[in-house]
Amino acid sequence: MRPFGERWRALYASNPWESRGRLYPEAVSPTRSDFQRDRDRIIHSSAFRRLKHKTQVFVYHEGDHFRTRLTHTLEVSQIARALARSLGLDEDLAEALALSHDLGHTPFGHTGEDVLEACMAAYGGFDHNAQALRIVTRLERRYAAYDGLNLTWETLEGLVKHNAPLTDAAGRPTFRYRKRGVPLAILEYNGLQDLELSTHAGGEAQAAAIADDIAYNAHDIDDGLRAGLFSIEALREVAFLDDLLREIDALYPGLDPSRRIHELVRRVITRFVEDVVAEAERRLGLLCPDSAAAIRGAGETTICFSAALQAADAAIKGFLYPHMYRHPKVMAVRKEADAVLNDLFARFMGDPTAMPDEWHDGVARDDTPRLARRVADYIAGMTDRYALLEHRRLFDVTPDLR
Repeated sequence: MRPFGERWRALYASNPWESRGRLYPEAVSPTRSDFQRDRDRIIHSSAFRRLKHKTQVFVYHEGDHFRTRLTHTLEVSQIARALARSLGLDEDLAEALALSHDLGHTPFGHTGEDVLEACMAAYGGFDHNAQALRIVTRLERRYAAYDGLNLTWETLEGLVKHNAPLTDAAGRPTFRYRKRGVPLAILEYNGLQDLELSTHAGGEAQAAAIADDIAYNAHDIDDGLRAGLFSIEALREVAFLDDLLREIDALYPGLDPSRRIHELVRRVITRFVEDVVAEAERRLGLLCPDSAAAIRGAGETTICFSAALQAADAAIKGFLYPHMYRHPKVMAVRKEADAVLNDLFARFMGDPTAMPDEWHDGVARDDTPRLARRVADYIAGMTDRYALLEHRRLFDVTPDLR
């Protein structure tokens, strides 16, 4: 029996004592592993604190009980740690990746990303994963010796590749980047420190990525129900959720609506987590990896849903898309948020001095691509609240976003 508190570490886990290191070498800490230090640096960053007032689906003032980017991030972190512990992965690295995965998101949720992608189409585009990398390698300015947080190779690699490889072995963009190419921010950093863009990420990053999917499904069901966007009975059109509701109703007939919702949400999380652990153990048994590198070189994702739960995941997302993400109430807010961010981008491009000095100093007005990236960095870092305050400062009329 292992001593109390000692964690089991599988051969395929990332080992902080064998990390590939940091871009700027640092002395080893006597009290924390390198992955623990990465986690702590992320938590203490300005970008992490701003997640508190960034939209998940609803704008920040819709109500205290709806998720923000911060509460979503904490839920992802909890699930990622649970998966890592069950599978013998490094919990601290999985947690660091979960905590950092949304740092690059804009105000007003995916609406903001869509706006900045359109505004930046002629200047290299906008991508929240690439923006997260810019934040942790350049935009955070806390340390005397370097810009960024100087995170380990394993954390940066997982942050960039947690969903899938970005290129094939020949360097051609894959998956989501096939049409528009790998974002310049990622390519530029990769030139400084090779993140091996053609391989899968390590197991900890894969655990954080699947934890994100699980958290989304669970909390969007919860928030959508509590916002009245759809009824709990409407969820029965998803067979997986119907089975869970039948189970709850058989165990607790006449349960009050609030507890019934909670029982559903906790079962969604539990079933998905248990499925991922079982499927990952099955795949690991076939692969027999003896190192973290073996997970990266497997040629396919190792930490993932079974075919049955992958179908359930798709069915839940298929329900939520029209009933929540494209609900008329949500779309009305999205339209107003679009206008706010488009106004701000146009104003700052036309008058860079409308931004704080640090955001336009040293950039010539005729250097349009560089100016556009500065404007995108500034807007992407805004909270919902600050974006509205900036709009009110610069324009006569600002939408209420309600």
